Amino acid sequence: MRNIIWGLLLLNMLLSFNGFTQSIKVTLLGTGVPQPSIERFGPATLVEAGKQYFLFDCGRGAAQRIWQQKIPLGKVNRLFLTHLHSDHTVGIPDLWLTGWISTAFGQRKTPLQVWGPAGTEEMMQGLRMAYSWDIEVRSEENNKADSGIMTVTHVIGEGKIYDEGGVTITAFFVDHADFIDSAFGFRLDYAGHSVVISGDTRYNENLIKYATNCDVLIHEVAIAKYDVAQKSDLAKQILSYHTSPEQAGKVFALAQPRLAVFSHIAMPVVDTTIAPPTVDDIIAGTRKYYAGPLEVGEDLMTIVIGKEIIVNRKKN
Repeated sequence: MRNIIWGLLLLNMLLSFNGFTQSIKVTLLGTGVPQPSIERFGPATLVEAGKQYFLFDCGRGAAQRIWQQKIPLGKVNRLFLTHLHSDHTVGIPDLWLTGWISTAFGQRKTPLQVWGPAGTEEMMQGLRMAYSWDIEVRSEENNKADSGIMTVTHVIGEGKIYDEGGVTITAFFVDHADFIDSAFGFRLDYAGHSVVISGDTRYNENLIKYATNCDVLIHEVAIAKYDVAQKSDLAKQILSYHTSPEQAGKVFALAQPRLAVFSHIAMPVVDTTIAPPTVDDIIAGTRKYYAGPLEVGEDLMTIVIGKEIIVNRKKN
């Protein structure tokens, strides 16, 4: 009997070593918004699955956060954009150009592939024009303009947009504002597990449809103190484009993920004399409608999705 037990343990170790123990690892690179916060960098979420890296949005500081994880930027060559607001895209030149440099932190040898809504191709062409001097000079330094500086753009609609190495990614429409008709959320599936990223959205039933019974649902949230929300037209406008904690609680209660996670945490700063809301305020609003597992995301928080879901917060 003892030999059988040891044999089973050895087999499990061998399977794990050879990659048969399959899981998804999510790293919240940035959980912030346009506010230039040092605690919460711009929106960006890195997902590792099937020995591939997938980056969802590329906000301020995404490149620094990736390298903090000791991952060369050049290895992250699949970028998915929920929409084209600057806080979700301002980190692209850094990821693209710094990732091309032939050093330990760069090393991109293949084109950066970008999936995004209408306008993505024009944006990437504009970036190439803006940085044409840098590209030309660095090409001379390397004696060649290799494929690592190239970009390939995929303009997306709703439906499956990626299927490779056992990983599938599905894009779905969300509701960011009446005048924005091309905002997306994404669902990644791998080895029987799934993670859904809401993108920027108001309460949205289409998101609930795609997120129902997923393992992890990463959802945006926006909150302001009562005085700010009532007195500031700007705050009212910002809040009207996003999801309140109470609305998110309803989404979570209907979708029933194994774990709900907040990211893209918006607390509109329109009056610096008024203290902003707290994480406890976000949780309290959410708990009015949702009693399940919940995390308020922090930069560099990791979530490993497998038979169990393991959450780790970066130690200061």
